[in-house]
Amino acid sequence: MKKLPYGISNYEELVEDGYYYVDKTMYIEKLENLAEKRILFLRPRKFGKTLFTSTLENYYDILKEEKFEKLYGETYIGKNPTKLKNGYYILKFNFSGINTRNETTTMASFKREIASSIRVFVERYGLNFYVNEESEPEDILDNLLKAFFIQKQDKKIYVIIDEYDHFANELLGFNTNHFKSLVSKNGQVRKWYEILKKGTENVVDRIFITGVAPITLDSLTSGFNITSDKTQDREFNEMMGFTEKELERLMKEQNLEEERQKELLPIMRENYDGYKFSLKGKEKIYNSNMCLYFLNNYIKYNELPEQIIDVNIASDYSKLGKMLDLCKGEEREKVIEKTVSGEGIISEIRQKFNPAMEFTEIDLVSMLYYLGYLTIAGDEVGYPKLSIPNNVMKEIYSEYFLKILREEINIEINDNYTEIAREIALEGKIDKIIEMLEKYLNNLSNRDYIKMDEKYIKLIFYCIAMNLKIFRLKSEMEVQRKYPDILLIPKDQSKGYRGVMIEFKYLKKGEENKLEEKQKEAREQIKEYGEFEEIKELKNIHKYTVVAVNDNIYVEEV
Repeated sequence: MKKLPYGISNYEELVEDGYYYVDKTMYIEKLENLAEKRILFLRPRKFGKTLFTSTLENYYDILKEEKFEKLYGETYIGKNPTKLKNGYYILKFNFSGINTRNETTTMASFKREIASSIRVFVERYGLNFYVNEESEPEDILDNLLKAFFIQKQDKKIYVIIDEYDHFANELLGFNTNHFKSLVSKNGQVRKWYEILKKGTENVVDRIFITGVAPITLDSLTSGFNITSDKTQDREFNEMMGFTEKELERLMKEQNLEEERQKELLPIMRENYDGYKFSLKGKEKIYNSNMCLYFLNNYIKYNELPEQIIDVNIASDYSKLGKMLDLCKGEEREKVIEKTVSGEGIISEIRQKFNPAMEFTEIDLVSMLYYLGYLTIAGDEVGYPKLSIPNNVMKEIYSEYFLKILREEINIEINDNYTEIAREIALEGKIDKIIEMLEKYLNNLSNRDYIKMDEKYIKLIFYCIAMNLKIFRLKSEMEVQRKYPDILLIPKDQSKGYRGVMIEFKYLKKGEENKLEEKQKEAREQIKEYGEFEEIKELKNIHKYTVVAVNDNIYVEEV
């Protein structure tokens, strides 16, 4: 049994230390067969981008020819090598560690990365070249390419850039002016890319660039317009992340019994699956890092991890708020409400952004797609329909929705989700969660009641319920069919925890006389849902009707 490669992003280390490798090497062949030589490929964080660049690096490195069989013998590309294998000098840059505290630290950190990577290149391949760290980044690169051309006239360079946009995304979230100065016409980052483009005239043959979003690309277009973006290409939809078959093979390799696999796969599917990056892509994709975290914990302790999202990467997803804040006002609220409610958004996906322009709704939706907060769920009249991919992302949206709602109504709410979860799980009561819902409703202004309806009440409740970690949340909003408004089911039913089913109704101010009628309607629906086979199989489910009349809530246990 091979070890799980959780946290391993160096391909050579992965192979030599006996880790399991989900074979993606067939995409090396696909990339090499393209007419284009300079490729941009974007994916959300933690989808295996760095490991893939390392796989490319080891495959094409001219110095790794003697190790080819050891590194690739068991893979697709090892059995089907291409004509360019081990044919390049590899110049690799990784911009994930750029310090973006301010403009000075950003440029100093960018220069250090350029100088350090070039020094490694020079020493590795025995070039006669002095890296002058006092020079500007573009000058260091320019001088290197000239020296390489003189010393290695019959050889070519393969440039690999990992996380090319990392520092740009960081800056864009909190310092747009700083970002604009770095990539402006006279900015050093832009100048550096202009030199790289110039290098393709003689010594740079191929370029592979990964990142998350095409922000920097647009800002650099006039200086660096040579890449072909394959992010949404159907042929490369499954190049990073895991398909379900790949995940099943991985679990089988770990000697997990078939019954265990059947138990674990639905949990991972619900929380880590659902990504589709091409409108015509064949399969949905799992977040690979999340799956490895989950399985690593399960195999180590023989039980489900307490936290369904890896705490080491949760901070990456906290950037949702920063990106959403780029789009202000009603457009932002409309996007959030549509996505959290499960309605989805029909929108084109921008291939380039210009941060000098104000972010529109289309820009925002596109950015959420690139970051992995939205994914392609289908299409309508030829346009992608975008929705939240899985439960992990729903939790993040829900937290953000409640945050901006609290800011809008200017209140502090003690979100003691532990007490709410205990009351439901141990007693089947919903007093505390209804109390929290009332606090939100009581503080909404008259202006907010103009847009208030049953759907909005459910949306607030849904976002609160998403934070109850010991429950699985099913909702009509989520599945878009005849179904209870809210169904909270204990994740671990072996402990005898209780769950709840809730049917919501809403009456406007002045319609109080219809309360009994609405309660009766809700009771009848609850009774109907109780006949569903899926509901009948559930134990210890308490059933409630909840009718909101303006900011007053009437609860009845059925």
